[in-house]
Amino acid sequence: MTGTDIGEVIALVAAARGVYGDDPAAQKVLVALEQRLREPLRVAVAGIVKAGKSTLLNALLGERIAPTDAGECTRVVTWYRYADMPSITVHPHDGRPQQIPVRRADGRLVLELGPFAAEDLDHIEVHWPSRMLRSLTLIDTPGIASLSQDLSARSLALLTPDESPSSADAILYLIRHLHASDLKFLEAFRDTAAGSAQTVNALAVLSRADEIGSGRIDSLLSARKVAERYEREGALSSLALGVMPVAGLLAEGARTLRENEFASFRTLARLDRAQREPMLVSADRFVNTAHVIPEVARRELLDRFGIFGVRLATSLIRGGADDSSALAEQLVAHSGLNELVATVRMHFRSRAATLKARAVTDALAQLIAAKPRPAAADIEAGIEKIQVSAHGLRELALLGRIRTGDVALAPALVHEAERIIGGSGDEASLRLGMPPDADSGALCTQLHDRLDRWRAVSVSPMVARDGVQAARVVVRSLERMASELGCSSVLAGAADVVAARGPGDAAAEGAQ
Repeated sequence: MTGTDIGEVIALVAAARGVYGDDPAAQKVLVALEQRLREPLRVAVAGIVKAGKSTLLNALLGERIAPTDAGECTRVVTWYRYADMPSITVHPHDGRPQQIPVRRADGRLVLELGPFAAEDLDHIEVHWPSRMLRSLTLIDTPGIASLSQDLSARSLALLTPDESPSSADAILYLIRHLHASDLKFLEAFRDTAAGSAQTVNALAVLSRADEIGSGRIDSLLSARKVAERYEREGALSSLALGVMPVAGLLAEGARTLRENEFASFRTLARLDRAQREPMLVSADRFVNTAHVIPEVARRELLDRFGIFGVRLATSLIRGGADDSSALAEQLVAHSGLNELVATVRMHFRSRAATLKARAVTDALAQLIAAKPRPAAADIEAGIEKIQVSAHGLRELALLGRIRTGDVALAPALVHEAERIIGGSGDEASLRLGMPPDADSGALCTQLHDRLDRWRAVSVSPMVARDGVQAARVVVRSLERMASELGCSSVLAGAADVVAARGPGDAAAEGAQ
């Protein structure tokens, strides 16, 4: 969706505020929808208890802000938003919001709830000057499938409400081992967040990936194989855009690496192999035998990096990481965090306007359905126009159908369609399967070939109606790319080729 589309949705919300000017409850909903359109995309971090949600969130932010212990704060939904100056506000179920002091201890933000208990609070808002929060609002949630039904209910009410769109536009769902409860939640989120479009806007994260390989140096390789197997499983592949292995503890430690920690790693790296390797056999051996480092420091290293991180950091220093910045950069690269951030940017941030507009138009339609008024007829027509004409929504809807195996095209065409509509990223080169440095001439040539092929599929009598509809969405995506790249001759030329050849040749390949 373009900025103009967002402007159209904002105008519809403003019109609704006029229609429901005498209804305070409706006004509250509409003000919230207006704010949602103007703020960054909302991405929730969810998963079962002890999945590593807060640790991953800290890694994304590059600071130890989210509480990772089992204290009161981890039982409350916490929103992290951008601000120039740090502030923390608690929102009670009853009463006005109150600010609490911003205090840090040992490099970690301390959330002191004062007179409030977790059950007294609806949510907490942390405003922080983080670069990540300029483009994303992150939501930390209590564990799904918790032993406490109250904690699970808080997350479910936020992310999968019964009668309104989800409060999150997209979700990072952390799994350690795939359980039925994970699939049940992701299915509920898809149905709630996607509305009638039934799109997929969740990304699964195989968290604590270093534990899969028992902390060995090659643990992430083992984790990637597990992630690929999960991706191939039908149940999860229809609910998530992919599965990303991430060693969250390593990523958090690397993003917040201290000079004294680098010095400890360097001390280990300088030992003789015969002395160093027995120390790193296990966490217990490291605590009990690595006497070249004080015991308090050894325990801190394990808490912050795990035995996998200790082994990896020592190896990287021996390989040439000669200062803390170089070590931190290489540790982050090995943690899987960079790939996760790139995937979030590819699937979510590039579609931020579309995802926000879809959630708001769905909510607006639900409000009008619940409180019908004659004056709202024009607003309903505007909602329908946006949902029908916004190509970004049609792409997301088709992507969801592809993920659920509900497109009547040959597998090769389905794979190509998924890529063209942005399943692998929003850049034109990615959509066309071209190298990132491909010039405009090469892109236009490829567009010519793809348009020829897909226009033929879209008019072929040999393709089922469902496949024809999918092909038309693909054609529109290609035409939009041609327009954006300035390939005007491609648009006209492709039409001529289709008219001359007819549907037979190119369509037959997809119809077989």
